[in-house]
Amino acid sequence: MSDMIQIARREVKMGFRNPWAYSFLILFCTFSLSLLLLNSQNLVEGYSGTTGSMLNLILYLLPLMTLFLGSFSLTSEKEDGSWQLLSTYPIGTMSFIVGKYLGLSIVLITIVAFGYGLMGVISGVIGNPLDAVTYLLFLAFSCGLVLLFLTLALFIGSLSRNRWQALTISVTVWFFAVIGWPTLLLSVLGLMPYLWVKPLLIILTLINPAELVRLFVVIKLGGGSILGPEYYRWVEWVQQPSGSWIFIGICLFWIAFSVLAVYAIWERGRSHG
Repeated sequence: MSDMIQIARREVKMGFRNPWAYSFLILFCTFSLSLLLLNSQNLVEGYSGTTGSMLNLILYLLPLMTLFLGSFSLTSEKEDGSWQLLSTYPIGTMSFIVGKYLGLSIVLITIVAFGYGLMGVISGVIGNPLDAVTYLLFLAFSCGLVLLFLTLALFIGSLSRNRWQALTISVTVWFFAVIGWPTLLLSVLGLMPYLWVKPLLIILTLINPAELVRLFVVIKLGGGSILGPEYYRWVEWVQQPSGSWIFIGICLFWIAFSVLAVYAIWERGRSHG
């Protein structure tokens, strides 16, 4: 436990010294203020065309930011020789991976919280406060994207030999998970028999963190009716009183499974030198 905490503290220090983190902080703050401008023109409450556009904008920025920072953190350990040095100490691989995840989560969520905090303060000062429920759902949406995509970032960093390779894989994953997902989903489901559509839709949604978090927040905002009959069961369980806890459980399982996969890759590399 102490090793994990030390790795997390080290990662937080390195994260806040990283110029990339401050670049993304400035970008996200600028983005948050643009959302505030949208709120001044239209009431942002529940699901509407405005909130849908805001969700899509967040979906474009945060996963890419998380993939870059997370994958670069692990590949830098390989390139700089830090992992070779750390592996000579009695530090468990799981402590290293979990410490990395916790430290990076703190850095990224701090960036997100600062952006939303700035937006909330300015909206209060100018007398145009955001709807509290919508505001909290947007914050939850952003944190969910960060926590889930960070596990993908660690997986990419584990497989990549250098930053350029991590950059290429990160952009590819981001493109297929965010930009190309609707086209990919329609093309795959169009080839399947009708009875396979709903089960396959559930599986594909669960393996894409961007789609998983987006559907949950859209339904919570009251936009479940736009999703179509294929998502009726999703709307049903998300709107239940226990829906949020079920979603949190799915996310925790997603994170735990991904961390175990990253651990297996690093442990295999450690045992083989």
